[in-house]
Amino acid sequence: MVICVSNHKGGVGKTTSAINIGAGLVKLGKRVLLVDLDPQANLSQSLGLTEGVWPEPTIYGALRGRYPLQPVPAPNVEGLDLIPSTLDLSGAEVELSNETGREYILRDLLKPLRSKYDFIIIDSPPSLGLLTVNALTASDEVYIPLQSQYLATQGLAKLMEVVDKIRQRLNKRLKVGGVFITQYDSRKVLSRDVEETIRSHFKAVVFQTKVRDNVALAEAPVKGLDIFSYQPKSHGAEDYMSLTKEILKRQK
Repeated sequence: MVICVSNHKGGVGKTTSAINIGAGLVKLGKRVLLVDLDPQANLSQSLGLTEGVWPEPTIYGALRGRYPLQPVPAPNVEGLDLIPSTLDLSGAEVELSNETGREYILRDLLKPLRSKYDFIIIDSPPSLGLLTVNALTASDEVYIPLQSQYLATQGLAKLMEVVDKIRQRLNKRLKVGGVFITQYDSRKVLSRDVEETIRSHFKAVVFQTKVRDNVALAEAPVKGLDIFSYQPKSHGAEDYMSLTKEILKRQK
């Protein structure tokens, strides 16, 4: 199963969710590969990798055809593998624009790895450009994180439009696997109102689990850790484990 975590709105918790869903799946006995497809390389940095320490191989070099995808172990999270990113990826959209079959490059790179992992999770950039199109074309499902704030659903119609077009033209198996709410605070009327709006719009696609606003989720990347390694008894760990179990239940 290849899953893309996507939302072209920044700051909604894509990278945090990709890391902690991946780590949660590992804790539940699954083989997991994380793919950092964001030029900001936040996922790679959050798991303890920096370009100075780990300059190659990266997703950029693989997309440019220099070598196949080469997973590396996440330094501080046992059992979790990673394809790291690099700032050079920011130029990939222009560099690949004239490539034949450019929308399928990532899909073809992932083919040899699919049998080695139970889940491959792609952290996509906050845009709807060629990198995101590659991520969606390579995926079986897309998961959309939405923060419980006023502008959460603004612009979401555009993402859904892109998903529909990719399903029609590039990847017939792609579907929206789920929408989940992040940065939730039950004490705020706004959070509850936004939740109601999201659930009324997306119906059964929305996961029951809500990821609560939790400072430990912001602190864990500083240590290069997932939330389960950093604070296993925190609300963040509780919520992401609940969400991970929900994901597995839907797969069954």
